[in-house]
Amino acid sequence: MAAVSDPTGTDPDARAPRNGAAPTPRSTVKRQPDRARYDRDAVHAVLDEGLVAHVGIEVDGQPYVLPMVYARDGERLLLHGSVASRLARGLAAGMPVCVTVTLLDGLVMARSAFHHSMNYRSVVVLGTARKVTDPDELAAGFGRLVEHVAPGRSAEVRGPNDVEARQTLLLEVSIAEASVKSRSGGPAEDPIDLERPSWGGVLPVTVSFGPPLADGDTPAGAAPPASLLGYERPPGGSTRS
Repeated sequence: MAAVSDPTGTDPDARAPRNGAAPTPRSTVKRQPDRARYDRDAVHAVLDEGLVAHVGIEVDGQPYVLPMVYARDGERLLLHGSVASRLARGLAAGMPVCVTVTLLDGLVMARSAFHHSMNYRSVVVLGTARKVTDPDELAAGFGRLVEHVAPGRSAEVRGPNDVEARQTLLLEVSIAEASVKSRSGGPAEDPIDLERPSWGGVLPVTVSFGPPLADGDTPAGAAPPASLLGYERPPGGSTRS
């Protein structure tokens, strides 16, 4: 089974950057560089469609990778966590961080086990986090996190109060050092395997959302909020090519 994504490294044959965006030595994709892109539009498209980031740091020699809700705000990622969280505290202290967001588009079925793969789009962001402390920035950042998940939701709910804000760390990570790697299309077959009667192709993967389900405290017959009507990722329609 081929790997879904690839660690970053250095390769002089990496594909030339598009739209003037240049990779750094750390962010340059080493394996299969023809699948890499570094331009802002490609990075933004994956980040805007995704909902979960896997955030990795090292604490006392032990790597940890945890899923987190995130939001893109211009050229930075916003992350949040409890002030009691080891991951959030480590990020706030300036530990190096790797943030990955992956979207799965299909299961690639080949006529040999070796050539099975997946179609995907994945962003890797490298950097360090900065703790956001300005009250206005905090309020805007918390709102941005909610809006990334459900545009329009901030206007429908109460914002964080002072106690909640003190219990939550808001962190930002620049996305200046980032790469996109993707795969699309069918299996890469060895010619000899094409003589086999096996089926080959792609099983598409899509994310769908069901109708909103009200909890027991919502008045009977209450209509779902506007932020959840016709919900889709990314907001406003698909950016897949």
